[in-house]
Order: sequence, then C-alpha cells, then structure tokens
Amino acid sequence: MPEGNHSTVTEFILTGFPGLHPEYHGLVSAVLFLVYVLTLTGNVTILLLFATNRSLHKPMYYIILNLSICDILFSTTTLPKIISRYWFQSGTISFTACFVQMYFVHYLGTVNSLILFLMAFDRYVAVCYPLRYPIILKNSTIQILSITAWIIAKAAPLMLVIRAYPLPYCASNIINHCYCDHIGITILACTDRAPYGFPAFVFAMFALLGPLAFIMFSYCSIIIVVLKIPNVQGCIKTLSTCSTQLIIIALYYLPRCFVYLASNVGLEFSADMRVVIIMLYSLFPPMINPLIYCLRTQDIKQTLMKKIKTTTNRNK
Repeated sequence: MPEGNHSTVTEFILTGFPGLHPEYHGLVSAVLFLVYVLTLTGNVTILLLFATNRSLHKPMYYIILNLSICDILFSTTTLPKIISRYWFQSGTISFTACFVQMYFVHYLGTVNSLILFLMAFDRYVAVCYPLRYPIILKNSTIQILSITAWIIAKAAPLMLVIRAYPLPYCASNIINHCYCDHIGITILACTDRAPYGFPAFVFAMFALLGPLAFIMFSYCSIIIVVLKIPNVQGCIKTLSTCSTQLIIIALYYLPRCFVYLASNVGLEFSADMRVVIIMLYSLFPPMINPLIYCLRTQDIKQTLMKKIKTTTNRNK
C-alpha cells in the first residue's frame, strides 16, 4: 500500500499488561498510583531542597536537579494514562495524543541519557583532575551543558514522529504496551516497517551507547586513579563519591540495552514479559533515584535532616 495519511484509525487502545486478569486491575492501578505519588514526592522534595538551600548550588546538584525534573516529566507523561486505563477502564488515546506521548517518551529518555553523561563527566573530572575541577566545571558551565542537552535531545524524537505520523494505519489500533512508543505504534502501520524501524534503532543505540561509552571510559579511568591511591581510606571515600551515580546509571542503561539488543537479535519475549521489563526500567529509577540521593549523598542527606529537625521543633 502506498504511503500517505489515509489512516482509518482515529484512536489507539493501550492494553497495558496484556495478560492481566480483570480482578487485578484495581490492585495494579493502586500500585501504579502509589509509584506516581512516591515519584512526585521524592523528586519534588529534591527540587525544594535545592531551591531553599544555597549550599546545594554546586555542579553535581545542578545535574541531580535536571535528572529530577526529567523523572517528574517522564512519569507524568506515562503514568496517568495507564492508571486511568485500569482505574476507570479508559484505555483509549486519540491518534494525535498518542504521537505526542511518543515524542515525549523518547525525548525525555534522550535527555535522561545525556544528563547521566554529564553526571559521569562530573565524577571523571572530580576524581581524575581534582585541582582543575573548580575551573572546568563551574555552575555556569553545568547550566549551559544541561540546557544544551535539553535542546539537542529534541531533534531525533521529532524526526521519528514526523516520519511515523503520516504512515497508513488501517488495521489494528491495539498497542500492547502501557504507553505509546515508536515500536508499539509503527508495527501497526500497513506498510513495510523496515525503513522506519532501522533508523529508530540506530537513534536508540546512539542515544544509549554514545553516552554509555564515555561513562564506561570515565569509570575505568576513575578505578585506575583510585587504585593508585596508597591510603585505603582514601580509596573507599573516593569510590563512595561515585557509587551513587554508578547505581543510577546502571538502573537506567543495563535493562534498556538488554531489551533493545534482545529485540533486534531475535530473542523473543512474551508480550507480558516485555511490558513488565520496560515498565520496571521506566518507572523504578524515577521513584528510587531520590532515595538514592538522600541516602548516598551527604550534602542532601544533611540538608534534609536539618529541614526535618526544624519542622519538628516548630511543631513542638
């Protein structure tokens, strides 16, 4: 069938978890709602701590601030619709709204990847070039790099949407997923998906593996530098400063790379398993990241404890 916008589909239906029995819909919606509330609460807390404490106005915390904003936006883009799917039996999403959601899913995913790149760069300079750190990474430098990440991340997802939107969608309108993404939408097109799927795969690998390559290089360099430190306590302290970022980076990259590579080398998943894996790596990190910041980052932990003590004393 020739290409062109002659779709008969006017809306899509998000199945969520395809094999989920109806009796568990209420439980799943409640769990997803709890995840959303915890994600918002944790990340908004980080934003408020940053806004009210100048002691946190340092390069590393500007990066964490951007990551928290990205996590809030991603969760708000994806979770409300799937919660309504199970809570109010409202699984339909309009044709245009689905593509808007697809754009933000891939855009925010790209921003997240670039912010994690900045996080690794920050640790690399701090450990490998500690004396030059205040010169190389000023607050203004991180602000410029962060804004640049938000801007340049727009291009590729916009291209994916522009190329996928005019395709003819004349058959099924059922998306076996919890939100609209490029794979879930384009497999429904009544045309050969290869010319659209391969560029999307290249973009995904570039967005993931490009920053990941530098991240691996930076942490290998950090390990080499740390092993040269004669003081054991110094080694432990230096590694401790990197452990927070390493946990966050691993939560983001490892499952994504596995799913993308598996789906393109012929490793088959059941629809349920694929959706569960994607939802875990999409929703778990935004919820758990603020907890990691608070437990593993001394400045944020101390600031939060001071706020709690101040609030407690006022209420007495």
